[in-house]
Amino acid sequence: MRRYIVDTAAVARNLILIRERADGAPVWAVVKGNGYGLGVKTMAALCRKGGIDRFAVTEVCEAEALREDGDPNEQILMLRPTDEPAELRRLLELDVILTVASQQNALTLSSAAQEMQIRAKAHLKLDTGMGRYGFLPEEQEKLLACYAGSEMIDYLGIYTHLHSAFCDKKSAQRQAELLRKTAQAVSDAGFRPGEVHCANSSALFRMPELRMNGVRVGSAILGRLAFSAGLKKVGFCETSVESVRWIPKGHTCGYGAGWKAKKQTQIAVLPLGWYHGFTTSHGEDLFRRRDSLRKMLSGLRQFILPPKITVTVDGKKCRVLGHVGMLHTVVDVTGKNITEKSIAVAEVNPLQLRGTEIVLA
Repeated sequence: MRRYIVDTAAVARNLILIRERADGAPVWAVVKGNGYGLGVKTMAALCRKGGIDRFAVTEVCEAEALREDGDPNEQILMLRPTDEPAELRRLLELDVILTVASQQNALTLSSAAQEMQIRAKAHLKLDTGMGRYGFLPEEQEKLLACYAGSEMIDYLGIYTHLHSAFCDKKSAQRQAELLRKTAQAVSDAGFRPGEVHCANSSALFRMPELRMNGVRVGSAILGRLAFSAGLKKVGFCETSVESVRWIPKGHTCGYGAGWKAKKQTQIAVLPLGWYHGFTTSHGEDLFRRRDSLRKMLSGLRQFILPPKITVTVDGKKCRVLGHVGMLHTVVDVTGKNITEKSIAVAEVNPLQLRGTEIVLA
């Protein structure tokens, strides 16, 4: 047995804080990544109960799921630009707001709308440093050409994505200023920029002045920000104990024999591993000098004060022994009266909830 328990009261509380922080600005609930692991429909339903009925997605199937369960008038913004004809046709059928990040996007979208004899809706994307999609700030002529030449597209907004709002306020403010200047240039050229937005979850709680005409939040709904913001993590994984047994002194556990018993030890095996989101992390793909130095300092701190990963079994903290496996974890239950009927509780990354039942509580 393995299931992820969603604390719906915590979700509701987070949504209240998000709306208070937005201070009247429209809130887009980002439900990408299958609703951050909770399921698109599940997360959307919780958001609707919390008074949020605008959604942002990155996949066609996510938009389809929202339309199946939601009000047909709900606004859905597709954050990923696409030139794929089949995707464009389906998104237009679903009345999704598209992202236009290049002149080619505008041309293919306009062509698809013309073919279907409907008007498309879109937001323009400005690349202020994220480096993925969007017009560069110095490409104003190309951006303005979209407003001037796309007869089949109604541009309802313009936005950018902040890359370091969780750690660097100055860079976020610079990005926001580039967006403001571009929106002003659009207005000066005689066009309506529509909804101007850049604030993500981190920006909303660290720099609420950047909320502009809308905010886009995802991780804040789950209370998973890199800093304290008064939000609560909304769930935990609950699993059964698969086996309990004794191992002798000198015996090892896990790949690499990462732990050796100093004495006879009672262990419990849990059907929970990194495949299910336990102890997973990201951010190990940056190799600038400052990133390497940060990793060195972190390693030194761990050498001086070795961290202990724990899970709770029947309300008792139990230390993880050795490496966490793909599908299993071993914990020390010596003297804790743990049996194969015991239940373990662990913090996991919901984005990795593969093979795990979602339960609302």
